[in-house]
Amino acid sequence: MSFLTKIFGSRNQRLLKQYQKTVREINALEPQLETLSDEALQAKTAEFKARVAKGETLDSLLVEAFAVCREASKRVLKMRHFDVQLIGGMTLHYGKIAEMGTGEGKTLMATLPIYLNALSGKGVHVVTVNDYLAQRDAESMGKLYGWLGLTTGTNLAQLDHDAKQNAYGSDITYGTNNEFGFDYLRDNMVFEAKDRVQRGLNFAVVDEVDSILIDEARTPLIISGQAENHTELYYQMNEVPKLLTLQVGEETPDGKGVVEVPGDYTKDEKTHQVLLTEAGHEKAEKILTQMGLLPEGASLYDPAHITLIHHLYAALRAQALYFKDQHYVVQDGEIVIVDEFTGRMMTGRRWSDGLHQAVEAKEGVRIQNENQTLASITFQNYFRMYGKLSGMTGTADTEAYEFQEIYGLETVVIPPNRPSQRKDRQDQVYKTSEEKYGAMLNDIQDCYTRGQPVLVGTTSIENSELLSGILTKAKLPHNVLNAKQHAREAEIVAQAGRPQAITIATNMAGRGTDIVLGGNVGKQVQMIEANAALSDAEKQTQSDKLRNEWQSLHDQVVAAGGLHIIGTERHESRRVDNQLRGRSGRQGDPGSSRFYLSLDDQLLRIFAGDRVRAIMDRLNMPQGEPIEAGMVTRSIESAQRKVEARNFDIRKQLLEYDDVANDQRKVIYQQRNELLEAHDMTEMMTSLRHGMFHDVVRTYVPEESVEEQWDIAGLESVLAAEWDIHLNLSKMLADEADLTDDDILERVLQVVNTNYDAKVELVGKESFAGFERSVMLQSIDNHWREHLAALDHLRQGIHLRGYAQKNPKQEYKREAFELFAQMLDQIKSEVIRTVVTVRIQSREEIEAAEQQMAQAQVENLSYRHADFDANASPEEMLAPPALADGEPEVTMGLKIGRNDPCPCGSGKKYKQCHGKLA
Repeated sequence: MSFLTKIFGSRNQRLLKQYQKTVREINALEPQLETLSDEALQAKTAEFKARVAKGETLDSLLVEAFAVCREASKRVLKMRHFDVQLIGGMTLHYGKIAEMGTGEGKTLMATLPIYLNALSGKGVHVVTVNDYLAQRDAESMGKLYGWLGLTTGTNLAQLDHDAKQNAYGSDITYGTNNEFGFDYLRDNMVFEAKDRVQRGLNFAVVDEVDSILIDEARTPLIISGQAENHTELYYQMNEVPKLLTLQVGEETPDGKGVVEVPGDYTKDEKTHQVLLTEAGHEKAEKILTQMGLLPEGASLYDPAHITLIHHLYAALRAQALYFKDQHYVVQDGEIVIVDEFTGRMMTGRRWSDGLHQAVEAKEGVRIQNENQTLASITFQNYFRMYGKLSGMTGTADTEAYEFQEIYGLETVVIPPNRPSQRKDRQDQVYKTSEEKYGAMLNDIQDCYTRGQPVLVGTTSIENSELLSGILTKAKLPHNVLNAKQHAREAEIVAQAGRPQAITIATNMAGRGTDIVLGGNVGKQVQMIEANAALSDAEKQTQSDKLRNEWQSLHDQVVAAGGLHIIGTERHESRRVDNQLRGRSGRQGDPGSSRFYLSLDDQLLRIFAGDRVRAIMDRLNMPQGEPIEAGMVTRSIESAQRKVEARNFDIRKQLLEYDDVANDQRKVIYQQRNELLEAHDMTEMMTSLRHGMFHDVVRTYVPEESVEEQWDIAGLESVLAAEWDIHLNLSKMLADEADLTDDDILERVLQVVNTNYDAKVELVGKESFAGFERSVMLQSIDNHWREHLAALDHLRQGIHLRGYAQKNPKQEYKREAFELFAQMLDQIKSEVIRTVVTVRIQSREEIEAAEQQMAQAQVENLSYRHADFDANASPEEMLAPPALADGEPEVTMGLKIGRNDPCPCGSGKKYKQCHGKLA
């Protein structure tokens, strides 16, 4: 601690001191508000809203609003906010992150800033990690908001369009991070302004902020449609890895690494990658030739077979790196990803770049079609769009640097209401897994005998089931809480504090339910009250009986030492270990925790295994004897820091590349929104039309040039072939010898405008404006998704520029900008060509075309939070849509070969013209 910090206190202490003054002001209002009737207290909301409307700031209302919200909570929820919760509420209101321990009442604390910020009428979004928590919190806290005169909505994935609009129209909207992000993307794919569901992004309170803004931020949100089908190829490729062998050891330039067992591929568990060796390439080519997938003598790296190498690597990764019941489970004939951080099943999400299909082939389930990206955004860029962002969690301090660096969010550590009495014991490191599980079994049996509840945290479903088998053999009753037990989850956690309770859980992040010592009597009382078969008197009797029983159970558990936490291995993030520990010792309860490790654990094996094993061998430690030393614990924490730093780099790199796409995304989405809201398209279309034909004419008749330089025949032919404009310019020149280049441009524009006006007159200005809007929106959407694919392809190979001493990020920015400029030119060209060449006979036809365009956008959509992989290469190239040349309808998604004539009518091959982007 520096000399100045000793005198002035740390930044955190100074903030807490400042907030403490405001707490005293809020507390001073309490006696006065207690005297108010319910009606008078409820009327305060309308008074506050009126004051905000007159220009008073929310900051100036903070003291009164917090005091009113606390008083209302005492009357409605029978809960009074502690002083530390008021401090937490202020932290959130000022756009910071509040770190509060488990059981400190974060959900109740959040009602203060939510109430205050909802008074502005611009909406508040409360973001949680899953639908269960969103519904639970909206129901429990919605009573308080409703009593105070505010509306609450819940934004769930299965809601229909009107229900979603109502949810967003509420003062306060609860929902999951995925759903908020997908709604934003969907709103930027609609064809009419009234179809959008979100309002502006004003203020967000993110619950479990570390889980959402850090763990899940490594992977972008993606909306995709179906691409080409390679189902059979995945099944065939699945056979290849079985014929290849793993190489043990790898040669390194410094000569330290050697190949111990030669093989066909190497596996790097740190980076989660596989690489074929030289021998492996030759063997794979031989196998593929025998299977008839590769012609005799051809190479995997020939341009024609480049997709095969992509499929081969996907199959190899699926076999060597992704394991059932650890990374995914098979449920109802589908592969469901398991979230490595929360242990929950992520239904509906799919890995990208063919990996998911390769895993489906490996497990022999039905392979679903590959996808092409229609819209995508990272959580970093989505949440940075909010006017004000704040968050709360039990563990943020270890990631404070990243929150500040990427989101500009400061972390404030809020002291607990009562000091924690939990005893965190040192890790015990065993030589083998068998010894570790034996020691854990002894610890659990000891706790069970003494009546102390135990919570065992594991890092995978596989481990939890293995441990469950050991406990069953030892005849110890227990509950297993993993990704397969979603429905019973809250119920099991609520009772994990009862005497002799043994609970095994894959990962405690985002569980959202407190473990109360003696069992959570509130849950049981709720179940009794929900039972329609009981009379009111019976309900009351049973509830009172339960409460009395609970007190004696609570005292019994406290005497036994509170909840004991056992960790089966260290997670790669210190934060997740802290979350597990934080389940014990809530609100000043006693408790204890200990992690049991073995040299076979993944983290130790990768980072510290050899060093610790050498120490154990040197000390000649007997079987079953653990190492228990601060040095080992510190070495493990340093390994965790390395992994955290690497994950931070992955997220930062993802963000730096996505920032390029994000600037372009903003431009495109802003243009879409302007189009949706524009009532009159005339000015925009006239400007585009004149600009387009100016470029066409100037190609053949350059500015300020003499007649000898003009190519009139070429101009006439291109106007007739591409634009359906038949103009005899040669005759005009013969008749009028003094025609200038400007006159020719003027004559062409005259004809174009006359033809255009005739079409508008035929169907009416309003109908034609609707058609133009649809053409423009559809063209923007088609080209934008081709552009996303182009950026994706560019992104995959850009790191190779480093070999040419060029900065890959700068190169990416430069090329992405060039692609974007090309895309904008192509959009203009396509829109004007469609509008100028379309032939319309009736209003009905134009309405049918408009409808067809809108429908073409929404077929076969799937939503995923794809697994980001910095080293994978996507193999799907997107076919741009056929153009509506001389047709009243616009057909979507025809497959065009690279060597076919381009449908724009230029006469060039597709790959030389509009296919360049792909």
